[in-house]
Amino acid sequence: MSEALEDYVAALRARDAAIAAVLDACVNDARRCMGAAALQHYLEGARGLAELGRGARPVVAWLEAMPQVARELGDDTVQDSLLAAMKLSSMTSGEVIALFFDALPTAARRLGDVELLRAYLNFLHQLAARAPRALRPMLGLIDELLGKLTLGGLRQWAFFGADAYRSDFAAQQAYFALASADSKAVLQQARKGVLFVDHQRKLAAYLRALWGRDFWLRPAAADYTEFSPHVEDFVLYLPDAVDDGGVLPGLEVYRAISAHLAAHLAYSPVPPDGGGADAVRKYLVALFEDARVEYCAMAEFPGLRQNWGALLAAAWAGATEHPAQAWLQALVLALFESGRCCGDAELDALAVRFHDAMPARSRDASLSTELGAALHALLKARSAVPSLRQLEQLRPGYRDDNRVVWAQAGLDWQRGMARPAARRQLRRRVSIMEMVNEVEVETAGDDADEVWTLDGVLHDDDGSTFNDKYGREAPPEPFHYPEWDYQVQIHRPDWVSVLESRQRAGDGTLIADILARHKGLCARLRQMVERLRPQGVQRVRKLEDGDELDLNAAVEAMVDLRSGHHADLRVTLRHVLMRRDLAVLILLDLSASTNDVVAGSTRTVLELTREAATVLATAVERIGDPFAIHGFCSDGRQAVHYLRVKDFGEHFGDDARARLAAIEGACSTRMGAALRHAGHHLCAQSQRRKLLLLVTDGEPADVDERDPQYLRHDARKAVEELRGRGVDTFCLSLDPAADRYVARIFGASAFTVVDSVARLPERLPALFGALTR
Repeated sequence: MSEALEDYVAALRARDAAIAAVLDACVNDARRCMGAAALQHYLEGARGLAELGRGARPVVAWLEAMPQVARELGDDTVQDSLLAAMKLSSMTSGEVIALFFDALPTAARRLGDVELLRAYLNFLHQLAARAPRALRPMLGLIDELLGKLTLGGLRQWAFFGADAYRSDFAAQQAYFALASADSKAVLQQARKGVLFVDHQRKLAAYLRALWGRDFWLRPAAADYTEFSPHVEDFVLYLPDAVDDGGVLPGLEVYRAISAHLAAHLAYSPVPPDGGGADAVRKYLVALFEDARVEYCAMAEFPGLRQNWGALLAAAWAGATEHPAQAWLQALVLALFESGRCCGDAELDALAVRFHDAMPARSRDASLSTELGAALHALLKARSAVPSLRQLEQLRPGYRDDNRVVWAQAGLDWQRGMARPAARRQLRRRVSIMEMVNEVEVETAGDDADEVWTLDGVLHDDDGSTFNDKYGREAPPEPFHYPEWDYQVQIHRPDWVSVLESRQRAGDGTLIADILARHKGLCARLRQMVERLRPQGVQRVRKLEDGDELDLNAAVEAMVDLRSGHHADLRVTLRHVLMRRDLAVLILLDLSASTNDVVAGSTRTVLELTREAATVLATAVERIGDPFAIHGFCSDGRQAVHYLRVKDFGEHFGDDARARLAAIEGACSTRMGAALRHAGHHLCAQSQRRKLLLLVTDGEPADVDERDPQYLRHDARKAVEELRGRGVDTFCLSLDPAADRYVARIFGASAFTVVDSVARLPERLPALFGALTR
């Protein structure tokens, strides 16, 4: 924390005992979920509220509420909430401001979108101007109200009460406390059927089950007639509520909307070409684009046809004001269902052309451009091109407004779905002068809102560069790997994110102490090493097609022939250069369980693993095989941490030893992703034979996966994939109970279990020698 923020904390701690009692816990919580700028606004806001003179209660409520709000909706909510509280402070008491903060986390959770929260804050300001006494009872019931009403419904209910009981304060209090019949009746009238926030998790799981990837879903206020679902910057915006009990139940309507939006992202790698097209022509192209992505989705998941078909059948009612509207309604249905007639020969020809082309061009968005242009030419030839307003009336309620079709230059899934758009970090390369004049927080971390990289070299007075003194290695982009779902027998594409970094350095004398303590073991390994080292040029005798004559074998053959015996005619030899062609990667499990003390010992599993890796690295260094030492741990599928301790081609010297001394155990063991990424490094080596040696103390597990079989099956699939790429995988397990699962992952002959973990430094080098002979 910077010096200025420390001053804020000290001033707040000295101001009131009630604030000091919660300050440290709240600030620590805020630091975990807020960026540097938001944290500064958070502490400045606490100081500003303390200076209002309304007591400690609003300040404590602010400190406790805002980390929860920021965790739900992001850092932008901090300033917005503070501004709203300052506006309310001129209209209400300090107790109401405290109630406002107490209710804010609930509102953020129920609304689920930062724009809706801003609209909620504006609504509270408007209500305070109309009926300031209504805020206290209403804020106490905000959980119940937002559990039944959308934001638009809440505004309708509250403004009715404020206007109806403007001068009757007792009745107004009863209304906003839900204690009057009128209040309950208006609440029921404003209530929608199904709220998005109640089904957000179900919808996210539904889309994940279909396409095996995460989608970002957000609610949007749908209380105006022009609203349409849409996709913007890879986020799916759905109405905050839909009516229940119509053609389909509300949840099924949400599933139809979300599946259509997701289909645009899943089946549109390249958008259609709309260069120079007007709004009407773009709408006609998008009409075919909607049909194309639905065709792709229904080909893969036929069950989607039921919901979409039911909503399409009930999409239009009443007379049309333009003849083209009826034609296009029939065309939409014909595109959805193959073989359906439009009642118009030219439109039927377009529908047939669409369905005939789809098997070969289902992923080609240019087909939509061609057919949209043909439809536009047809309507123009008939002098029956409708207006854009009339076309908008044709859009079925579950389909989006197609802004995603034209707004993206290409739907790069890995770039767009790596994180929510609202929290994307900005990275810039800047000049030396811009860095010197504009940088504000020299010690900002990798989680800062902006990360600047110096485009050049800046030297200090002693001749060294500032980058060498203070710089850090830039965090690389995450590596995305699939994961095997054994229940449905498919790979979930780009399901796991591996975050690779170089292990920081520690105290290298720790490795020197290990080598000194195991001096006797190292001496015994020298003889084994000598047998494994390359032997130079060797003669290979008794060949039929060698490079030169083997004189001794030729003489023996002639003697056998002269004696009348059968002669061995393999009388040539060849000089062969004997050299080892092997690359080895030692992968260390660095999960939190390695911090446990070994039974009957005073040392941890991690310490013994470090000792074994040190002894083995020393032995392999003498052999001359290229080898690397890497480690891994995981904190959910979005954060598999992969640490490079020693890379291929790097000498096992002081730097590598210092990094090995600093390894630590943390988090969990998502083994499949780590194996795939280790295989990525091994396959980049030129050696013919490649060996991946995994040292682990437990089975695959992670915090976000409850099924114990899921990660086991994925690890086994990763081993099979590596075997197909020429990588031999062997597991050295330190888990005494590993026999029940390790053979199913690595194979019956590709593992060994070390029952006595204390013998690991001795067993691992010997095992390596046996594997690489």
